[in-house]
Amino acid sequence: MQRITILGATGSIGVSTLDVLARHPEKYQVYALSAHTKVEQLAEQCLRFRPARAVVGSADAAARLAGLLRGHGLRTEVEYGEQALCAIAASDGTDTVMAAIVGAAGLAPTLAAARAGKKILLANKEALVMSGQLFMDTVRDHHAILLPIDSEHNAVFQSLPHSYARDPGAAGVAKIVLTASGGPFLHRAVDTLDAVTPDQACAHPNWVMGRKISVDSATMMNKGLEVIEAHWLFGAPAAQIEVVIHPQSVIHSMVSYVDGSVIAELGNPDMRTPIANALAFPERIASGVAQLDLTTIGALHFTKPDFARFPCLALAYQALEAGGTAPALLNAANEVAVQAFLDARIGFRDIDRVIARVMNENDHGAATSIAAVMAEDGRARAAAARIVADLAG
Repeated sequence: MQRITILGATGSIGVSTLDVLARHPEKYQVYALSAHTKVEQLAEQCLRFRPARAVVGSADAAARLAGLLRGHGLRTEVEYGEQALCAIAASDGTDTVMAAIVGAAGLAPTLAAARAGKKILLANKEALVMSGQLFMDTVRDHHAILLPIDSEHNAVFQSLPHSYARDPGAAGVAKIVLTASGGPFLHRAVDTLDAVTPDQACAHPNWVMGRKISVDSATMMNKGLEVIEAHWLFGAPAAQIEVVIHPQSVIHSMVSYVDGSVIAELGNPDMRTPIANALAFPERIASGVAQLDLTTIGALHFTKPDFARFPCLALAYQALEAGGTAPALLNAANEVAVQAFLDARIGFRDIDRVIARVMNENDHGAATSIAAVMAEDGRARAAAARIVADLAG
């Protein structure tokens, strides 16, 4: 019986994870769930899965959750704050941690899980983007197991040998190919993108995701962050990580080998597939996802990304090449800019302008410690906030 902690249980990944777990009650038991502000939804999840512990973002939210659970006679221990998140991630009561908190807020508890030697199902790409080498060193030093949940990285993981050890040359890997749908504006005239609304940016054609990730997909910053994550997960330099536009989202990613072979993972666009793969690895379990019927799909299309349409992707490659804390600056500026766009304070194309200015106007340092990374994160957020205020007028 695997005991599971889900960090970010009320988000799309958390909900999908619980759906998979519910299909296999003989294999999995929920130990702890967390959410930031969605108290009522978390209470419903607690009533169904009866975790030992639940964590929310504030004392007020904890009091509301505790009251709801007591009303149903549930004895789940309710806690709040970052320290409590780290505690449930590192607890002896859990074997596996689904790290699905969006953004920099997921870094500390995911690192806590790594230090505790847990099996980590990584859906929080920012942990690797911000602190790549430090995070991977922690996983190695504490004998944690790291399995990717992003559909692209999970596809690469499935397309590599089981013995792969972050060495492309030793495995005969020529390049890693990450596919991207292109989002909702793939064919929209570039000179009209300033007029995009938050609701339009969040209307992804293939995937059901949270609003922040949906905007990242529309700008292709999501893919840029995945390029940086792929570098750390698979040990490939930027030059060996290629992005291709694949609007059908049927091929989730590929590995090209030196002998000319290309191995790809295909499936319907549903996050329960990579979640089930990582939960059961090296075995397979049913995910609830319909089998792929290639005869109904027809043609599959692939094109190169246009950096004029997707400047955020180019900025991510630049950050990876620069190294150090440059990816942390990129991520922090993006989080601030995306939130400002969702709040209707800046336009859609202002997102990449904010990020570019933060990258150009602020030197980056060496990522020598988590404290140094978080200091750069804070500095970049302050700089991005000032730029947003200027743009908002």
